[in-house]
Amino acid sequence: MEVRHFKIIVSGKVQGVFYRSSAKEKADEWGVRGFVRNEKNGDVYIEAEAPEEVVYKFIKWCNQGPIRAKVDKIDAKPGGIVGYTQFEILR
Repeated sequence: MEVRHFKIIVSGKVQGVFYRSSAKEKADEWGVRGFVRNEKNGDVYIEAEAPEEVVYKFIKWCNQGPIRAKVDKIDAKPGGIVGYTQFEILR
C-alpha cells in the first residue's frame, strides 16, 4: 500500500491535555512516522507518514485526540514524502 504524508494542524483545547504524548502513543501503535509539536498560537502541528489506510485512521483520531482535548478544527493537507523513520515529540 502506498505511503502518504500529511501536514496536520489541530486547533482547540489541545495543549496541556497530553495531546502530543497521546498522538505519539497512537502513532507508535499504528506504525505512523513523523512528529508532533506545540505551536505558539495554541495549535498542535503534526507531520504524519504511513500507508494510506493507516494515515487516514490517524487523522480521524486527531479529530478527537485524548479524552481531555477539545478539538475545534483540523486541517490536514497532503505533502511530499520525507521518509521519517520514527514518530517523535518535538519541544
